[in-house]
Amino acid sequence: MRPILSFFLAAVCFPVSGAIAQVTAAPAKPYSLYISSEGADIVTRIDVGPDGWKKAREVSVKLVPNETSGPHSVAVSPDGRFWYVSIAHGKPFGSIWKYTVDGDSLLGRADVGMFPTTVALSRDGNWAYVPNSDFHGDRGHQNTVSALYTPTMKVVTQIPACDMPHGSRWNQASSVVYIACMMSDELLTIDPGAFEITKRVQLGSGKPMTMAEHLRAEARSDSMAGHAAHMPGAASSTMPGQNPDCLATYVSVSPDDKSVYIACNHSNQLQVRDARTLALKARVTVGTGAYNVEPSPDGRFILVTNKKAQSVSVIDARTLKELARVPTSKKIPHGIAFSPDGRYAFVTCESIGTDPGAVDAIDLTTLKRVASLALPLQPTGIAVRPTG
Repeated sequence: MRPILSFFLAAVCFPVSGAIAQVTAAPAKPYSLYISSEGADIVTRIDVGPDGWKKAREVSVKLVPNETSGPHSVAVSPDGRFWYVSIAHGKPFGSIWKYTVDGDSLLGRADVGMFPTTVALSRDGNWAYVPNSDFHGDRGHQNTVSALYTPTMKVVTQIPACDMPHGSRWNQASSVVYIACMMSDELLTIDPGAFEITKRVQLGSGKPMTMAEHLRAEARSDSMAGHAAHMPGAASSTMPGQNPDCLATYVSVSPDDKSVYIACNHSNQLQVRDARTLALKARVTVGTGAYNVEPSPDGRFILVTNKKAQSVSVIDARTLKELARVPTSKKIPHGIAFSPDGRYAFVTCESIGTDPGAVDAIDLTTLKRVASLALPLQPTGIAVRPTG
């Protein structure tokens, strides 16, 4: 039987302990990976089947020649018929593009807000909730979450949310949408039937801060160099005293809808909270720069990409203990997705300069990285589509 990862040709494989690990289990059903490359303006489709894996197609999502469109996140509809990509840059707003899986034909585009990030789809695929992170705007004000009706690609409403909403996720029951807010360091819940925020909880000690306040605080920090003093301000600040703040980048939900997981980029922690009350259940130390968090399909593991530590933390979902910290092939790991059978985790790794990025495969039976494939500049978002 051919190794499942045999499609990773010798020219693009990265050695693991001196050799490519041999993985002999073929998938019961074929599936595809969709990966957005933010710096190359493409979405790559990788097909996986009994005969191995292959890079099947690259779809250009460039808006304007000689300008970067910035595809940030990709999502596949639950019925496997469509895929969506968030386009960060536009004139003036970002947008969500909808494609058919069969033929990768563009069906429609919807303008949303400034720098849309994650695309959270409901279980029936009819709704997408999109945080508009506005990465390049002044801080200290409310950004919105777009509620997009996907059959018509119409934005029904823009929900005022928080300062830099970034991560978004529906629960399995499609009754709640969770939003992780970076700058205001909050977790929000939205009632998707009413388009209203129902709960919000502070995740750190930060508060929103305008650019002028940032500059004044930085000046105070410079004048107090050598003194350990807590500087008030946004959770996103990297000033001394601010690192204990969470800086929530991503949120995900356990398969049983009982827990939510929040990646804290500044405190280097995973926060585990009660999905109903948002009460804190645990803090788990992971690697530096925690960024993306996803539970495995069977609920056994929680994976966190450590964006500043070139690794992925694998956590036992029952004991909340870190089982392994798996090194990635590139320095900046980003997104996480799982094979439909739950055996493999796939992690996108961003590029630095002209060095290509990659997608890594981690075997969850051994907690080892077993192969990597080079991809165009800045691979970020990743989604899996079961087929067959």
